[in-house]
Amino acid sequence: MVKFKAILRLLRYMIITLTTDFGDYYPGVMKGVILSINPEACIVDITHSIEPQNVYQGAFLLYNAYRFFPKAVHVAVVDPEVGGERKAIAIETGNHIFIGPDNGILYPSAIESGIKRIWVIDKDKTSRITGVLSSTFHGRDVFAPASAYASINRLCEVAEPYEGKINELELFDYKIRGDLIECRIIFVDRFGNAITNLKAEDVRAKRFYLKDVEFPLVEKYADVEVGQPLALIGSFGTLELSIRNGNLSKELDLKSGKIRLRVIE
Repeated sequence: MVKFKAILRLLRYMIITLTTDFGDYYPGVMKGVILSINPEACIVDITHSIEPQNVYQGAFLLYNAYRFFPKAVHVAVVDPEVGGERKAIAIETGNHIFIGPDNGILYPSAIESGIKRIWVIDKDKTSRITGVLSSTFHGRDVFAPASAYASINRLCEVAEPYEGKINELELFDYKIRGDLIECRIIFVDRFGNAITNLKAEDVRAKRFYLKDVEFPLVEKYADVEVGQPLALIGSFGTLELSIRNGNLSKELDLKSGKIRLRVIE
């Protein structure tokens, strides 16, 4: 019996990660739901500071985080259509299960990890666990219980296999035309650095221009003087625009969204 329990434990996904735009209250409630179903779950907060309704940003940060985890269930909820007709889904891959709304937020991570099976979560079944189904908080009433059930290999009790299509999202949808690059600032970090979705392998220029400011491509911050702008390949493996020891976002009033860079090779 002891050996059987040990085998069951190995089969479980003991880690559950959370990525949301919920701020500092709602995730705590989700954790309560998860722990009431699986008290042994190890819950890791990736971030709850996604810009409200910014699905691209949520997908980007999940994509750049999940691969550093061992076997895990990843819940990502940035859900502008909560309460609407969009599906709630779970995607099984090699070592991971991704759970969230079917709006593309899970797709880049799941497709890279290798999709094996897709499930549609039955919100009527999950809400029987919480005792309520809010039209605004599916994180609590749908995704949290589904993730807890997935972590103990009982996802089939709250979801049905799905053979149809799910919404796809292309993170790296930049376009390069001559000396112009149309890309996105996907994430502005707490230091004011502007992280773009332009992959390192497509960075061939020596200088970039945005709002008439020149950003020389360097390897590290120390390559320019304090207060000077720079461009480099950051930890996300994409082009970042920065000011050494400064806050580029405040200096140039930069926010997430599409931009056009002029380049000189």
